[in-house]
Amino acid sequence: MQTHYERLTDSQWENIKEYLPIQRKRKYDLRDLVDGILWILRIGSQWRNLPESFPPWRSVYYYFRKWKDDGSLECLNSSLNQKERQRQGKEETPSMLSIDSQSIKGGPFISQDKGIDGNKRINGRKRPVITDTLGLVWGVVVHAANLTDGQMADKVVEPLIGYLHRMRKILADAAYEKGFRDWIYDNLLGIEVELSSKPPSTKGFVPVKWRWVTEQTFGRFNFFRRLDKDHEKTVQSSEAWILWQNCQTILYRLE
Repeated sequence: MQTHYERLTDSQWENIKEYLPIQRKRKYDLRDLVDGILWILRIGSQWRNLPESFPPWRSVYYYFRKWKDDGSLECLNSSLNQKERQRQGKEETPSMLSIDSQSIKGGPFISQDKGIDGNKRINGRKRPVITDTLGLVWGVVVHAANLTDGQMADKVVEPLIGYLHRMRKILADAAYEKGFRDWIYDNLLGIEVELSSKPPSTKGFVPVKWRWVTEQTFGRFNFFRRLDKDHEKTVQSSEAWILWQNCQTILYRLE
């Protein structure tokens, strides 16, 4: 796992440029704009503190929001996931996925979509993700921490319908039994929700088969300072950073 920021290499840029609109001439090079986004992700700085070696922060931020809003980021993330799965000798899309959520403290001045997770005593937001057995993120939704996992899980899975045609099983813990399993039964024919949790008599972290990879994904967030708390005014920006984290992790692996 890369533990510090480095500019994109030529081979890394080759892996992502085909999914970005590189045909039109621009004032600033798209590669430098992506580098600026990845610098913010790794360092965790405010946009206005972006170094002068990158394009102006307003331009970098413009493309950060634009690629999230127009679907370019989701396309890039999905395509890189498929490349990494092929590299590891697997089918392009997974048949089994794991869903889980992480409660995270909200940064200063964050007031929208914020609540208290009473179980973990965290005032902030939750970020549920759905991963495959390699720990690659296929979907994410960020919401207030007071909302339950089962209540919001369908919003993580629903965007995957249509292009994850091999999906047959979703692994989850007991928090997803109420609401989510019924939604799957009513809306997704042929998909099973398998509930599994650590034995109630155990204490601390106990890896549960296959579901531990999602916990490992949450652990990778620690290497990206923008994700140490939720610093974003909007949950849409929070979701974008998690997808950028997944993309950068895959680029390191492909390198």
